[in-house]
Amino acid sequence: MGVTANSWGVKKMKTKWGSCSTDVKRIWLNLELAKKTPECLECKLVHELVHLRERRHNERFKAFIDTHQPD
Repeated sequence: MGVTANSWGVKKMKTKWGSCSTDVKRIWLNLELAKKTPECLECKLVHELVHLRERRHNERFKAFIDTHQPD
């Protein structure tokens, strides 16, 4: 994908499946993802990694997602 997170972690989150701090390139994933399918985890991880290239959910973001997860 051409991006690398400086750090990542897993924690209990009440309202999100994941989050990304673009300034420090840190990704957090919700602990509940462990109960989901590997495909679901992959989808969320790709989503957060794309945020390292594009902060907002705009057309550029959607194009990156479509490139890396066409399904």
